Amino acid sequence: MKPFRFHREADAKFTEALNHYTGLGPRLGGDFYDKIEKVIAAVCAHPRSSRQIDPRVRRHLVPKFPYGVLDIDEPDCVWIIAVAHLKRDPDYWKNRLTD
Repeated sequence: MKPFRFHREADAKFTEALNHYTGLGPRLGGDFYDKIEKVIAAVCAHPRSSRQIDPRVRRHLVPKFPYGVLDIDEPDCVWIIAVAHLKRDPDYWKNRLTD
């Protein structure tokens, strides 16, 4: 299993979404956190297992929530470039490909 690292903006958006769901209810926040963690574990175990949405980027859907984990499989790790709400601007993360 590969290690992973978050893009700083992806980490901030994940925290923002987690705070939102926790504000709606602690169980909901916990469920969101658990689902994201499971998706990240699956990504690290099988980095090329989901839909390719850009030449380097794959999107892994988060069950029960309108989010996807967008990542790049790098030689030494999986780089999480976005924890993206799927009903918002779909391309907001593209500027992160040059960071």
